[in-house]
Amino acid sequence: MLAQYFPILVFLAVGVGFGCFALAAGFGISHWLGIRRPDPEKLAPYECGFGAFEDARMKFDVRYYLVAILFIIFDLEIAFLFPWAVVLEQIGWTGFWAMMLFLFILVVGFIYEWKKGALEWD
Repeated sequence: MLAQYFPILVFLAVGVGFGCFALAAGFGISHWLGIRRPDPEKLAPYECGFGAFEDARMKFDVRYYLVAILFIIFDLEIAFLFPWAVVLEQIGWTGFWAMMLFLFILVVGFIYEWKKGALEWD
């Protein structure tokens, strides 16, 4: 039985070995052959090509976190639609109406957040 998995093990070993060799060779060659001329301009921190505007430890607006959490919640809830769509024929009308109830609750939550202004940026 284990003999059937041997080609897969060899394939994985060769792939991991080649990847490690390529990374080590790339880092080694660039380290030994690369030209290093550090200066204050190159060593300065930057944000999107610009100098840092403020301290890196500045506080973010709470709405940023709210929108991020809402995105994760709604994204994960939508992810439940894919397995449901695959097995829809097997689960029948009961599964269909259960998902419609789930989507109704999702839409009610979305409308609530919209009315509360959680999705608006000022």
